[in-house]
Amino acid sequence: MSRNDLTDDEADSAGISRRDFVRGLGAASVLGATGLSFADDGMDGLEAVDDPIGSYPYRDWEDLYRDEWDWDSVARSTHSVNCTGSCSWNVYVKDGQVWREEQAGDYPTFDESLPDPNPRGCQKGACYTDYVNADQRVLHPLRRTGERGEGQWERISWDEALTEIADHVIDEVQAGRYDAISGFTPIPAMSPVSFASGSRLVNLLGGVSHSFYDWYSDLPPGQPITWGTQTDNAESADWHNADYIIAWGSNINVTRIPDAKYFLDAGYEGAKRVGIFTDYSQTAIHTDEWLSPHGGSDTALALGMAQTIVDEGLHDEEHLKEQTDMPLLVREDTGKFLRASEVGLAADADDPEKVFVMVDADGNLRRAPGSLGERDGQHDHSESIELDFDPQLSVERSVDTDAGSVAVRSVWENLTDELSQYTPDVVHEETGVGENTYQRVAREFAEADAAKIIHGKGVNDWYHNDLGNRAIQLLVTLTGNLGDPGTGLDHYVGQEKIWSFHGWKVLSFPTGNVRGVPTTLWTYFHAGILDNTDPDTAEKIRESIDKGWMPVYPEEREDGSRPDPSTMFIWRGNYFNQAKGNVALEEQLWPKLDLVVDINFRMDSTAMYSDIVLPAASHYEKYDLSETDMHTYVHPFTPAVEPLGEAKTDWEIFRLLAEKIQERARERGVEPIEDRKFDRTIDLTTIYDDYVRDWESGEEEGLVEDKAAAEFILEHSEETNPEGSNEQITFDDIDEQPQRFLEAGDHWSSDIKDGEAYVPWQDYVHDKNPWPTFTGRQQYYIDHDWYLELGEELPTHKEGPEDTGGDYPLSYNTPHGRWSIHSTWRDDTKMLRLQRGEPVVYLNPKDAEERGIEDGDTVEVYNDLGAVEVQAKIYPSSEPGTVRHFFSWEKFQYPDRDNFNTLVPMYMKPTQLVQYPEDTGEHLHFFPNYWGPTGVNSDVRVDVRPSGGDSE
Repeated sequence: MSRNDLTDDEADSAGISRRDFVRGLGAASVLGATGLSFADDGMDGLEAVDDPIGSYPYRDWEDLYRDEWDWDSVARSTHSVNCTGSCSWNVYVKDGQVWREEQAGDYPTFDESLPDPNPRGCQKGACYTDYVNADQRVLHPLRRTGERGEGQWERISWDEALTEIADHVIDEVQAGRYDAISGFTPIPAMSPVSFASGSRLVNLLGGVSHSFYDWYSDLPPGQPITWGTQTDNAESADWHNADYIIAWGSNINVTRIPDAKYFLDAGYEGAKRVGIFTDYSQTAIHTDEWLSPHGGSDTALALGMAQTIVDEGLHDEEHLKEQTDMPLLVREDTGKFLRASEVGLAADADDPEKVFVMVDADGNLRRAPGSLGERDGQHDHSESIELDFDPQLSVERSVDTDAGSVAVRSVWENLTDELSQYTPDVVHEETGVGENTYQRVAREFAEADAAKIIHGKGVNDWYHNDLGNRAIQLLVTLTGNLGDPGTGLDHYVGQEKIWSFHGWKVLSFPTGNVRGVPTTLWTYFHAGILDNTDPDTAEKIRESIDKGWMPVYPEEREDGSRPDPSTMFIWRGNYFNQAKGNVALEEQLWPKLDLVVDINFRMDSTAMYSDIVLPAASHYEKYDLSETDMHTYVHPFTPAVEPLGEAKTDWEIFRLLAEKIQERARERGVEPIEDRKFDRTIDLTTIYDDYVRDWESGEEEGLVEDKAAAEFILEHSEETNPEGSNEQITFDDIDEQPQRFLEAGDHWSSDIKDGEAYVPWQDYVHDKNPWPTFTGRQQYYIDHDWYLELGEELPTHKEGPEDTGGDYPLSYNTPHGRWSIHSTWRDDTKMLRLQRGEPVVYLNPKDAEERGIEDGDTVEVYNDLGAVEVQAKIYPSSEPGTVRHFFSWEKFQYPDRDNFNTLVPMYMKPTQLVQYPEDTGEHLHFFPNYWGPTGVNSDVRVDVRPSGGDSE
């Protein structure tokens, strides 16, 4: 469609619109502050200056440059993108236009021994101004007129858009299909008010909130498996406290730009930095040593390093005895933990079946303190794991149970047997890493005073990511590198964890009853992939759903039927572009949806495939908060300018929709209905009143405005308004300067301490509270039936699925890139100019030469699922046999509107569908973004040919 003109009130005093103003800056006739061209203003042409210090003629055209350093106002803002950066910026405004942005550089220093926390930012944030006035900016509500994806639209009024959506929602709710209404938005920490805007309405409607962290394959499932907690990380300043750092699959210099200084500076302080990457990455070049395992072999490398540590006696025995499940006894006949109830040791426990057994130094059976059966739920700190006896690590014997004699072995014995398989020759064969090299690195890591692993998506994209996580975690556990400065395993992929949790939660989900769904499973189920997967996976998926371990919505009805999803709201994310198995999604899932509404400031792939697109305010046009687990500060978005065109903030959009639903529901005389699952009534005739009401204080219309919602989060969160303290962080405080959090809520595992960088796990390692696992310890042995059946009760190396995508010779990877954050900035001119301006695949010179491909050629990457046409880049730093296609290029940037995910099937690993223990799930249970099946991007096979070739 052609772009509509701006309204009159968007013109500045010189009669020039924001869009024309900015366009002119890049045109041949550059516009000055007056809006006149060089020719109109009578400016002289370029004139050489012989002595710029002495005689310097006044040349008025230079005022354009000088004016860049002149402004009318400055607003504090940031960028709502899934990058972990959370960087505070100053936004300069002149004549009502965003003129430029600059890193604020005023984070308060909390530890003089660490590098200055300022500044934070990257090249992408430095050009966000481009988006504020971009051609792809959505200015008005749009309704699709052609097929989805064709890009045919008509402009409609806000009232038309809201009425059409409201009537559809009312129809669905009144028909009992409220659980067919989905809301997808990612990562609350990057802008929690905007996240809550739609989540709040979906919650009031009885709709479904989707997970995102697992869907993006960012969630490391090994962490909830082993530690019972989703990614608790040290803030990046703590990297500087380490003596030894391994960057394992985390390309810090590309994907953690604001924090890379801590990694680099640590080297100046004497820390050794090791990079483990398949390619010679932008981070590898700054390490002291680089290890290059074959793709997908990280688990074998980690287990080989663990074997070296154990074989050479470099493990921390005291840590293993108290903090882990290594001394616990396992029955050899069933593979299950020996329960204290079986040997008469837990008569006084609340649940003797969930209490476990150790053997003390004298050979006596002792019950392990802190087991789940002695605790009041997963996070009970009234018990302790502190030992008053010395347990044995190595146990292999028989015990008398109430059912007779049973052979048992300790977890440690089972683990050492598993590790014994990873001999130097086996590890070298599996990984390609030199035998002496990996053993020396393992030895150095174990002997360092404070050693840390920075873990990333390079490990997490693989099918067996849970095994990779558990194996790498084992290295910090074996060496006792947990709970102290400079130690730990820090996994940073996305702003996965929000500090101000309670305030965000009650703002987002006011009813307290949430229909949450794992997006990977939901997509898998409704895109028809379940019917085409292997029988064992399909059987386990159905069992998980039938037993209620993993939910799928809409729910099955009493007559056995299950409706299709009908409605999807998407905001702050690009679900369609990110979809693994996107061919199935486009062909099977999308046609089931009667209405797709995208709330967006730009035309991205999801917007292109939606039915109604509503114009959202940009990041420089709204109030919100910004947080990340990579630092311990909170700072705000504030509106530097009014939203462009007819755009509105996310909070205002959903508030207006709630108002329209209430208005239309009253006009139509609809009646409240009872929620099938929760003890509540869904009343559309009061939904606006409920939306703007402060449910905590009862104040009517207390949450009409965005800023009030931001202040609500700060007021109701322990981190910013600690109970029993006179200190409180307000919105005005963070507008003046970023503020360090005052406390850490109970979803964190350590306290925030004055003068120290945040380090996790101190609640368990130092305070001796039980870990939130079945055993109350770091748990490397999982005795769930599926884990035993699949031979994954302990970390073990497995090859990924064979021939995924077909029998092709090259491995296909889609890592994060430097010039975008997911799809944001993929369409930005400045970022495109820093690369090749179009989708590119990276090939090793040998692979390219074998196929007759030269640098810059147009090629097709193909497998059994499809093909994409892209430009080839010769990449000598890559290992042979791998095609890298950095995501997340938009679908419309490819000739056939396929994209990088066209070649990726959608599949999931059954072990990530379990509930454990099965009766309560107090260790592993579905909770959005905590535990659920991850999307998988790697383990895919492809080939490449010059464009126009034949794949047969």
